[in-house]
Amino acid sequence: MKTTRWAAAWLLLAVWPGLAAAADIDGSKLSALWGVPFAGILLCIALMPLLAPIFWHHHFGKVAAAWSLAFLVPFAVTFGAGAAATSFVHAALAEYIPFVILLTALFTVAGGIHIRGNLHGSPGLNTAILAIGAFLASFMGTTGASMLMIRPLIRANDNRTHKAHVVVFFIFIVSNAGGSLTPLGDPPLFLGFLKGVDFFWTVKHIFPETLFLVGALLAIFYVLDSWYYHRREEVLAVDPTPDTRGIGFDGAGNFWLLAAIVGLVLMSGFWKSPVSFNIMGTDVGLPGLLRDAGLIAVTLLSLKITADKVHQDNQFSWGPMAEVAKLFAGIFLTIIPVIAMLKAGVNGPFGPVVAAVTRPDGSPDPAMYFWATGALSSFLDNAPTYLVFFNTAGGDPAVLMTTLAPTLAAISAGAVFMGANTYIGNAPNLMVKAIAEDRGVKMPSFFGYMAWSGAVLIPLFIAMTFIWFR
Repeated sequence: MKTTRWAAAWLLLAVWPGLAAAADIDGSKLSALWGVPFAGILLCIALMPLLAPIFWHHHFGKVAAAWSLAFLVPFAVTFGAGAAATSFVHAALAEYIPFVILLTALFTVAGGIHIRGNLHGSPGLNTAILAIGAFLASFMGTTGASMLMIRPLIRANDNRTHKAHVVVFFIFIVSNAGGSLTPLGDPPLFLGFLKGVDFFWTVKHIFPETLFLVGALLAIFYVLDSWYYHRREEVLAVDPTPDTRGIGFDGAGNFWLLAAIVGLVLMSGFWKSPVSFNIMGTDVGLPGLLRDAGLIAVTLLSLKITADKVHQDNQFSWGPMAEVAKLFAGIFLTIIPVIAMLKAGVNGPFGPVVAAVTRPDGSPDPAMYFWATGALSSFLDNAPTYLVFFNTAGGDPAVLMTTLAPTLAAISAGAVFMGANTYIGNAPNLMVKAIAEDRGVKMPSFFGYMAWSGAVLIPLFIAMTFIWFR
């Protein structure tokens, strides 16, 4: 922490003399080497938890800060302190701060709701829980829905011999596919919303794909879980969780706060106010300011009204949220030159990437965008991956929502759906795995999980390509 504070202080002193200077980055004049810090931090996120888990657990914030400085310091030296400061402020005010505030609100409010009681995990009940979780994911986020539903699902199946598959399909459906319909559902879509994509655009344009994927996964799960359930000695003679009189909620007042979060996000999307504040070249509108202030108030109110016992029962801690906030600070900074280079199109250093997702006539190829976005989202974080290909396709929300609607649909679907391909594709995946293992569920290894996703998800994605993204 001390190293991070010194780095931040040094950077502030470095850019202070040129704070008033604004600069546009011409991506066509940048070298591809400016993308090294971005690639470095994403590779660290992907590999270090596997190769050096103890080091990563204690020092991930310092790693993110180091990669941030590896971009900002050379950038300030090369292009001037003013250009560095302008880019820093834009990334913070336009994208990072609203993103983290929303995630924090959803994480806090969902962590304040505890579902008590004991259910018995039959195939029908498990399928119903997964379906409910998928529905909730688009309105309280994949993180919120996952944290709310995974514990009661594990309790319901703690008398089952085989239950790892239940958690695997939970990750497929609730932690990923279910969050595809609104900007509240998954971080990539919220970034699109911040960029100007209409709140209801996604539900209008990829609802059939979502219905197909979630429906197919629920059907496959029901058949598989029924096969396990009817095997001999599948159900233990004694249920580890005692039966209760019924199912109930502790901290139910947080449901009203969830509704408030939805209302605040909708307000910021539909209310167009002429009031705006220009901060070093970045316009900060009044609706966005009121949304973020309201989300902060909701977060504080949730902490105030939620009993300590509810947080204890949910094993609530700030660790996961702190990790997300620190890592995304580095991601949103190091992605600045990458976005500039992608905006340069075929004239920039990433011209071959643009060409690979472009047809011979110059139009974008939705199938290639779907698989390129999905492939990177499988191993890197899906939020910055969405941002990269959003800008590769031109970055103009008005054009992407209309003329290039199939391309934006492919980017959105690839980022959200294929985050389920690995444990590291989406933040809730690892959270759910950790909770399941803590409760005694023997989860598949990293490559074991990929065997599941390869056998179940990839054939469905191939089918979707031929149906919707040709």
